[in-house]
Amino acid sequence: MTDETPICSAKGCRAASVWVLAWNNPKIHTPQRRKTWLACEEHREHLSQFLGVRGFLKDVVKFEEWEAPEGA
Repeated sequence: MTDETPICSAKGCRAASVWVLAWNNPKIHTPQRRKTWLACEEHREHLSQFLGVRGFLKDVVKFEEWEAPEGA
């Protein structure tokens, strides 16, 4: 892992990210807007559930396949 390796967004985790969790809060973001959290293999499900129960989770994709949409 280098200084430029994206790391997991889970609190205290320093593992390299493998997943991109795209989300938005419909109360404050336009429908097209996508915020992102990064997740390692261990934290993908936990972070997905956190966003999912709030209705924020829009997509989960492998990090190397992620292409940010326009306006993200």
